[in-house]
Amino acid sequence: MKIQAAVTHGKGEEFKIEEVELAAPKANEVLVKIVATGVCHTDAVARDAAITPLPAVLGHEGAGIVEAVGEGVTRLAKGDHIVLSFAHCGHCDNCLTGHPTVCETFNDLNFGGMHDDHTHRLSKDGQQLSTFFGQSSFGTFAVAHERNVVKVDKDVDLALLGPLGCGIQTGAGTVLNKIKPEFGSTIAIYGAGAVGLSAIMAAKIVGCKTIIVVDVHDSRLELAKELGATHSYNGTKVDVVEKIKKCTNGGTNYAVDTTGVPPVVRQCLQALRPLGVAAIVGFTPEMNIDVHNDLMAEGKTMMGVIEGDSVPNVFIPQLIDYYRAGQFPFDKLVKFYDFAEINEAFEDSKKGLAIKPIVKIS
Repeated sequence: MKIQAAVTHGKGEEFKIEEVELAAPKANEVLVKIVATGVCHTDAVARDAAITPLPAVLGHEGAGIVEAVGEGVTRLAKGDHIVLSFAHCGHCDNCLTGHPTVCETFNDLNFGGMHDDHTHRLSKDGQQLSTFFGQSSFGTFAVAHERNVVKVDKDVDLALLGPLGCGIQTGAGTVLNKIKPEFGSTIAIYGAGAVGLSAIMAAKIVGCKTIIVVDVHDSRLELAKELGATHSYNGTKVDVVEKIKKCTNGGTNYAVDTTGVPPVVRQCLQALRPLGVAAIVGFTPEMNIDVHNDLMAEGKTMMGVIEGDSVPNVFIPQLIDYYRAGQFPFDKLVKFYDFAEINEAFEDSKKGLAIKPIVKIS
């Protein structure tokens, strides 16, 4: 079928909305009419660093309506409202033990450009286009395996839900699923973008006594306090480690770094109290740490977390329930754009003018 899609032709190039061909869903796949899709930093990395083969149709925070189902699909039906999340194999040891975010073939399925049967669904003028995260939601329609399709209730605005599939799931899941802070504990969140602000809301849900946020934009620090942060520090204006150790009487129990900025990652380690735990979720380049002083000598733990260690079909409906209950107001993070404004959405995200852009497709 002919669809409209935002195509990335070359490394660093702007998106171009073009007519492309989308093949019908195969066994265990569904065809989804995309209503809206979030704009995530990972999409920008894929465009600018070509971490997936180009040309490609990117997008991995899609939300839409099931248009058709392939052979063998029993969990979904035409007309269902759904959120698309990451691809995973469903049968490796990690998938089978509830950790699909570290699926043994995660990189191939999400960044390799093909579906799990090693074929393509997208093409233009006979040239194959890469699929992203098993979905490619920067288009009017997408084909995805039913494993990475999450059915959601129809009483919530579907256009709002796409970012639950990645960025918001990552922040909230890192807190709720992975580090699981105790009631009354202290936590510091580094970076007040969509991931960091989602972590703040999750920390409030579990009852952290002290929730500290660090960023370089005062407007984001203000929003963070509205969403549950008890203390906020602008990293360009204060000694973050000194301030955190003073206000927590020795450091935080937990930290989440969403920035991927090496000096900030070291701050998050140094501002932990002994036996503290730091979760690193941002794209972080090669960096140096003092293993003895920053980790080992005080029994600290540093871990990487992907997609919030979530099982999307379980966790995304839980986040929607928190949203309904007024405990997870992630709608305060979003700004909507028309499909034709997709490049503007990315630029606003880069400049910090939009925390979580959502592009409305239909």
